[in-house]
Amino acid sequence: MAGMDLKNVELLIREGEGLTVEFKDRYTSRIDEDIVAFANARGGAVLLGVHDDGAVTGEKLTNDLKAKINSIARNCKPSLVVDVAQAGDVVVVEVAEGTEKPYSCGSGYFRRFNGTTQKMCHEEIRLMFRENDPMPFEERTVKGFSFDDVSRSKVLAFAKEAGVSIGKTGTADFLRSLKVSDETVVRNAGILFFAQNVPDHLPQAQMTLVAFKGITKGHVYDRHDVRDDLLTQFNQAILFLEKHLNIRSEIRGVNRHDIYEIPLEALREAVVNALMHRDYSITGTQVSVEVYDDRVEVVNPGGLPRGLTRKALGTISVRRNELIADLFFRLDKVERLGQGIQNMKDAMSAAGLKEPEFETNGFFRAVFRRSPEFALKGSGKVVEKVVEKVVENLTANQRRIIKLVRKSATMSANELSGKLGISQRKAQENLARLKAKGFLKRVGPDKGGHWEIIK
Repeated sequence: MAGMDLKNVELLIREGEGLTVEFKDRYTSRIDEDIVAFANARGGAVLLGVHDDGAVTGEKLTNDLKAKINSIARNCKPSLVVDVAQAGDVVVVEVAEGTEKPYSCGSGYFRRFNGTTQKMCHEEIRLMFRENDPMPFEERTVKGFSFDDVSRSKVLAFAKEAGVSIGKTGTADFLRSLKVSDETVVRNAGILFFAQNVPDHLPQAQMTLVAFKGITKGHVYDRHDVRDDLLTQFNQAILFLEKHLNIRSEIRGVNRHDIYEIPLEALREAVVNALMHRDYSITGTQVSVEVYDDRVEVVNPGGLPRGLTRKALGTISVRRNELIADLFFRLDKVERLGQGIQNMKDAMSAAGLKEPEFETNGFFRAVFRRSPEFALKGSGKVVEKVVEKVVENLTANQRRIIKLVRKSATMSANELSGKLGISQRKAQENLARLKAKGFLKRVGPDKGGHWEIIK
């Protein structure tokens, strides 16, 4: 391990905590948990004298403190060697990835999960380390790929979305700080996010977005193949889903809210999970997002990690690609605590829909059933159709009032009468009937208030 200089430490602080970085206000003996967690994962650095929010509180490296930290590392099982140094006002404890996993300290076995250190249960230890891959796909390299093949614009776009100010930081320094490169080569995780032309180097890294007419694969009416970096794949998938899902609208206060027939938060979770967990070593396959008349399926190659049972799905968090997951975490696309499966279930349940179904037959497939109430082709017309269904027993003028109020909740009776071509008295009578029937509610005074649609 090479000691970090002040410039690198400042960059790590700006990037925030993640898979390979932990902030601590000050030294405590519990630092041994972070040390073994880094050794059990991809290595990393503990920055002493830095608050969780990145504010530098300061820590002084004395001979006594250095001796304590080295003693803690030696007492881990198996023993570890760490590099301890002062960088400005911060003490840096660098830990290399271990070669004799799993490692433990006095309080047990720990691992890194995004920006946190978590204690591992017996099942997680068995799953993660019994057959530990000495060189996962995301850490391998592609022959001939160099830093010249990295897109500076993608680096800047990533930093902007992650909320990191990199200034004049060089591309190579930025990639090294994310642990997706070393001094000479860029790892596959870095290629997947930052290469100028990803398919030139990793042709299997692609996504297929397809919409079918009907409930089988017989008739394709829209298709888009995305051969680009993983962030672009994620964004294109969400745009495709927004295009093909039906929506309805609700007026909340004075604002109109579009509600998709399947909660977008559930689908976002499924898409990012597919990109994080797919087995990129399998060629000739891709992540796919498939829209049918009755469901949406998100599929990735690779199935469950070795040893993880279908029954344990959602209760134990094991990631096939830790570096890729960390990059998505930095983009705020994934939760810290690995609650992806449960988040999907909760979102569907809250929307009154069936829980997603999961299939694991060499591929991992998440199936989301579309709402029968809104399963209508053409998202642009669905709001009108739903409104007509709800208010079918009202008069023509009352239905028109509902539509007008849906567009502008602050319309007065005078404005409505002008739009409808009826007297203001007639408009007020219809509004009164709609309120009596429980369709409309007035919030606030006649002047300055607004309408709420209840049904």
